Amino acid sequence: MNFQLLNSKVIFKGRVFSIRRDELRTPDGRPTTFDIVEHHGSVVIIPIDKEGMVLLVRQYRHAARIEMLELPAGTLDSSEEEPLHCASRELREETGMRANNFVELGKFYLAAGYSTELMTVFLATDLHIDPLEPDADEFLEVEKVPLAEVLSIAETGGIPDAKTLAALLLARPHLNPYLK
Repeated sequence: MNFQLLNSKVIFKGRVFSIRRDELRTPDGRPTTFDIVEHHGSVVIIPIDKEGMVLLVRQYRHAARIEMLELPAGTLDSSEEEPLHCASRELREETGMRANNFVELGKFYLAAGYSTELMTVFLATDLHIDPLEPDADEFLEVEKVPLAEVLSIAETGGIPDAKTLAALLLARPHLNPYLK
């Protein structure tokens, strides 16, 4: 399919993302407009300790107006920041733990219909305490949950967070050694 870009203009620039308005011509010749969220990218981390417990965070998500149980995650500081660096920082900020072992499991677009945000998924193991100060607007509660229970909660609809669900799906082939 051949969509032709006719014009592109940033219409909003915020702290974490920008919004770009693209005018295109569709393959059949009609004009159309897309509003695209431009995002540096982000990471989601599956931290598993030596007891097979997953470190999840519970936090209020204002857009959904609920508290969610989810995997630690965060936004790259810039388009130049390496996802592994971001994952290490975010794990320490959100859970107070450092991982000696990170394995990149894959990447996915969070909402490809309107956003450029590409998430990189990491499995983090060999954890030890090494906290960083959390972001000023983050109020998180860390919860340790057995891996089998996390998978069950996700499979029965108890985790409405898309990044957590997608990360757990990508991690499935790597999780058997941690199931107790």
